[in-house]
Amino acid sequence: MWASIRSFPLIVALPAAYAFSRYSFLGDKHVFFWLLTNRMTPPAVFLLPFFQLYTSVGLMDTHIAVALVHLLFNVPLAVWILEGFTSGIPREIDETAYIDGYSFPRFFVQIFLPLIKAGVGVAAFFCFMFSWVELLLARTLTSVNAKPIAATMTRTVSASGMDWATLAAAGVLTIVPGAIVIWFVRNYIAKGFAMGRV
Repeated sequence: MWASIRSFPLIVALPAAYAFSRYSFLGDKHVFFWLLTNRMTPPAVFLLPFFQLYTSVGLMDTHIAVALVHLLFNVPLAVWILEGFTSGIPREIDETAYIDGYSFPRFFVQIFLPLIKAGVGVAAFFCFMFSWVELLLARTLTSVNAKPIAATMTRTVSASGMDWATLAAAGVLTIVPGAIVIWFVRNYIAKGFAMGRV
């Protein structure tokens, strides 16, 4: 479930990055800058509004609450990264595909996505890492049912001292998903750093 939730920012960011790169519309530069400033805003600024909203709607201590918060912070980052990769692809490729009879969804999946897979890998890496290590909102918006592993690791001290077994298990559970993500995107990280916005 968490893997699909963590891929939502990329699903939303890919069409948005394409639109920012390929089309001009009223206020596009301002909206793009606003997206970037959303990522620069510290999570503590959103803490009280989210807490009040989730309490009144009944989303406290749910997985949906944590997923929505991660979407808020990761979509702007993914749009910003992917827009740089999208702008690096010549528009003539789009036009040639349309002349050859490709519909937009077919062009996007069969031609465009393979061209920016390095950018998708880099964006996936950063979205995962920013979500995985985020602690402030996770501790505030969850109590028992939806508590992430990072928030659990901070509560390993018991009355008898440090709970080393729980800390060791939580440490392994924290490292393994990050290692898996790095293994999947390892071929694209270096290329992404060399040619993208990162």
